[in-house]
Amino acid sequence: MTTRLLLLTPPFTQLNTPYPATAYLKGYLNTLALADGGSVVANQADLGIETILSLFSTQGMAALFATASTVGNLSQNSQRILRLQADYIATIEPTIRFLQHRNPTLAHAIADRSYLPEASRFAEVDELDWAFGTMGLHDKARHLATLYLEDIGDLLAEAIDPHFGFSRYAERLGRSATHFDELQAALTAPDTLVGQTLLRLLDQKMVQFQPDVVCLTVPFPGNLFGALLCGRHLKQHYPTVRVVLGGGYANTELRSLREPRLFDYVDFVSLDDGEAPLRSLIDHLRGHRQAAFLKRTFMRVDGQVVYQNGATDRDVAQRDTGTPDYADLPLNDYLSVIEVTNPMHRLWSDGRWNKLTLAHGCYWGKCSFCDISLDYIARYEPLTAGLLCDRIETIMAQTGQNGFHFVDEAAPPALMRDVALEILRRGLTVVWWTNIRFEKAFTADLCQLLKLSGCIAVSGGLEVASDRLLERMKKGVTVAQVARVADHFTTAGIMVHAYLMYGFPTQTTQETIDSLEMVRQLFAIGAVQSGFWHRFAMTAHSPVGLHPAGFDVQRIGPADGLFADNDLDHADPLGADHDRFAEGLRRSLFNYMHGVGLDSPLASWFTFRVPPTTVPPDYIEEAIADTTDDVVRSHALVVWPGHAPTLSMVEPRRERRSSQRVRAVPQAELTFARRQDDLVMDLPLTLGQWVVQQWPQLSLKATTPLTIQQVGAAFEQAGLGSFVAFQQTEGWSDWREYGLLVL
Repeated sequence: MTTRLLLLTPPFTQLNTPYPATAYLKGYLNTLALADGGSVVANQADLGIETILSLFSTQGMAALFATASTVGNLSQNSQRILRLQADYIATIEPTIRFLQHRNPTLAHAIADRSYLPEASRFAEVDELDWAFGTMGLHDKARHLATLYLEDIGDLLAEAIDPHFGFSRYAERLGRSATHFDELQAALTAPDTLVGQTLLRLLDQKMVQFQPDVVCLTVPFPGNLFGALLCGRHLKQHYPTVRVVLGGGYANTELRSLREPRLFDYVDFVSLDDGEAPLRSLIDHLRGHRQAAFLKRTFMRVDGQVVYQNGATDRDVAQRDTGTPDYADLPLNDYLSVIEVTNPMHRLWSDGRWNKLTLAHGCYWGKCSFCDISLDYIARYEPLTAGLLCDRIETIMAQTGQNGFHFVDEAAPPALMRDVALEILRRGLTVVWWTNIRFEKAFTADLCQLLKLSGCIAVSGGLEVASDRLLERMKKGVTVAQVARVADHFTTAGIMVHAYLMYGFPTQTTQETIDSLEMVRQLFAIGAVQSGFWHRFAMTAHSPVGLHPAGFDVQRIGPADGLFADNDLDHADPLGADHDRFAEGLRRSLFNYMHGVGLDSPLASWFTFRVPPTTVPPDYIEEAIADTTDDVVRSHALVVWPGHAPTLSMVEPRRERRSSQRVRAVPQAELTFARRQDDLVMDLPLTLGQWVVQQWPQLSLKATTPLTIQQVGAAFEQAGLGSFVAFQQTEGWSDWREYGLLVL
């Protein structure tokens, strides 16, 4: 007997790439062998991108304008769009194809602003003309095309569906919805054009795949309403199909679920990693497991919500979850949009990225603002570099694309090193980026290796940029350390994005201004290229949320309800009035990212009086120059990432030993070929010969790289003298400068 599953991503997540949850689960289900000898067939669909493409088509636009034309009291902006409806209908499909990289020559017409109709979103374009100079023709055109879509989205939200948003749908209804009443009212209201389009596409999938079970992944609050619309439709029209809801929203918001009305729309709610719960649920639906022995699953029994977790099955090890499978997803249909000119935000919204995880959980797992009590953070389980590269090769072969976003909470430096070495050893062409902690393990040499393997960007938390508060939040870094590590990445040619936070408990006005000064210096010196300020949020599963008194804050709401529980309202009696800083922090950072206002007084960004900074003006510069922590570990690996050097003899150099004796020292010239040029290094002949002899063990092809200790032992065994003394010579300095890496 075969159980057929359909894995769905409801509207809306991203326009440029599929959210990876369904691909992860499909990869696991491909490996699943059932004890009763039956089989599982899994298919997947991204109803988000399909709904967008249906709405933003000639037919969809005609329906949009037909409905909007009947709505009264529209804003002047929406009325303008209605007057231009013929232009919008004529340009929509060519523009969508352009954003899908299928119509590149349209960039010329879009960029000169003679093609697309324009409404209020274009008001900011003149202010951004300076950015377009560095963006280039196609980037400018994609940004203008994105504004064009957002104009249409504004009409859609005003006249058709107030819940509409390109990367979120009815997010307000799902965010911290302690009670279900508002969601229930929205779900029982007549469907809008967006809902009708979604459900029509859902019917097509149901006919195509004939599933027994539909799994709805809800990673964010902005997916919940769309998921429940799907659930309502399935319950009404496909009553024999079982509906499962899971994903990041359930994992964080629904852990204390008691609302029975949710189960009018779904049959089961699964928590945390979905592989083991889904396996137990399949057994249950096939009649081989009682409900009490499900794993981390809510269901309704006799009108009450019951949490079933009697399973003794362990979670599926990361090495056994299979390779993410992107089959069924329309990978060439996603839209490469440029919403803002923030360089890191562009990576999130521009281009399609294969998603992969280096390690489950977080190897640090201590930050007090983070949900470290939950499984997705607390259970740390890394994969091996070999298995990861096997998966990388499989995904590249399946998708035809070599861009990867490693979606780790914080990618482990040692594993990143090993993956980079394996990528280079296999000769793979990979372009990748990930999230990190700014810890001292990211040496200049490691950053150079990561760049060679294809790393283009990293993002990491500088957070409050205050050593007192960083220590209080148990971040495990200092501002000076962040500066040094960021500089290592930047020097290697890897873009650095800093997550910034304001409003952490007890943060004072002075600390906020000093944090801004730290950020200003980081941008001024060029160590960081991108950033974003986040307002601190107290969540129910973080140390601050679990023990607010320990952080000198008070929980003041919301009142406990039967539905969601995550974001907590709190009072900070020892801290500043944090909200008043939001606009000044945003404006200053926007300008710093573009090299503007770096010499302006900090006070100029605020409309109220602020104290002068207490941070020395050269604090970041001195922190980067401080190399006292640059200690090479004895077990550090030594790797020469270039081609094998060629050796040639040169005219012996005369070396004076004393006033009476002069002897010739045989010399060698080593030539290192690089893609852009050749490097030449002069060494004594015996040393040059030793380098050439050692190269196979130092090259990227070496299966077991040598440690610095082993290299030193080989050096001295060859009779070349003291390796410690050699490390103080010009020859060693030249070799390191030319690319020898100590990792």
